[in-house]
Amino acid sequence: MSILLQQRCRNHSNREAVLRCPECHYFYCRECGAEHDGRMLCAACIKKLTEVQPVHARAPRGWPAILLSLAGLILLWLIFYLCAKVLLAIPSQFHEGSYWRV
Repeated sequence: MSILLQQRCRNHSNREAVLRCPECHYFYCRECGAEHDGRMLCAACIKKLTEVQPVHARAPRGWPAILLSLAGLILLWLIFYLCAKVLLAIPSQFHEGSYWRV
C-alpha cells in the first residue's frame, strides 16, 4: 500500500492516486476510476473492454469451398433434371390445346 501513497494520478498530476488499473497498470485518482465487473478500472480500459468488435463472416476457403460449390452444382442439376422429367411426362394433347376443349 505504501507504493500507492506515493503515486499521483496519471491524468491529474496534483491528485493522489487511489487505484492502480489492473489492465494498463497506471495509477489514477477517484475521478478517473470506476467499477466494472467487480474491478476498479480506468475509463480508457473500460471503454476498450466494452467496445463491440464487428464480426466478419468469412467464406470457406480451400477444399470446403470446392466441395460446397460442387454440392451446389449437383443440387441445381438435380432440380433442373426433375423439372424436365415432369415436363416430359405431360401428354402431348395437353400442349396442343385439345386437352382444354370440351
